[in-house]
Amino acid sequence: MGIFDRFKSNRHAQDKARDMSDAAERKVNERTGDKYGSRVDDAQQRIERQAGMERDKPDQP
Repeated sequence: MGIFDRFKSNRHAQDKARDMSDAAERKVNERTGDKYGSRVDDAQQRIERQAGMERDKPDQP
């Protein structure tokens, strides 16, 4: 089992990573005056999707 497989099955780690991702997005938007808000949001979604943390995906048991 690889590290990403363990990450995908660890709900606590995903929640923490999601919180950190949101904090990073807020910080970037704050520093750029929300000038690149849509680009930052798109990049955040792509990164989360690659890590298996899609927000629109229903919770798995």
